[in-house]
Amino acid sequence: MDVNPESLVRPELETGVPGGRELLVFSDTVLGSDLGALNRARELLADVLGPAAVTAATVTAAAFSKNDRIANGCGISINPMAMKLMGDIREQLGLNEFRSAENTLRFMRAE
Repeated sequence: MDVNPESLVRPELETGVPGGRELLVFSDTVLGSDLGALNRARELLADVLGPAAVTAATVTAAAFSKNDRIANGCGISINPMAMKLMGDIREQLGLNEFRSAENTLRFMRAE
């Protein structure tokens, strides 16, 4: 499988993942407030990957949100070696542009 991480920020690109486009649509709608769009995304995901995929995607989104909030609340840092390894992908995906990246970038500059 040839995964294309840039498709996360450029939806016109192929993801390289079976059902990738549908997963991205689902992830966008699960964070929104349009229940109709969310229901359509669930149906599309179930049509492409099966009903279990809807459950798995929902659990993954919920767990990520929980873990991200805990890390932000605690101020958990990423070790400098990991930050070095992620530098290119962070730039490619524009992750450094998020306001919350300020604390993360502190560790990149320290090295």
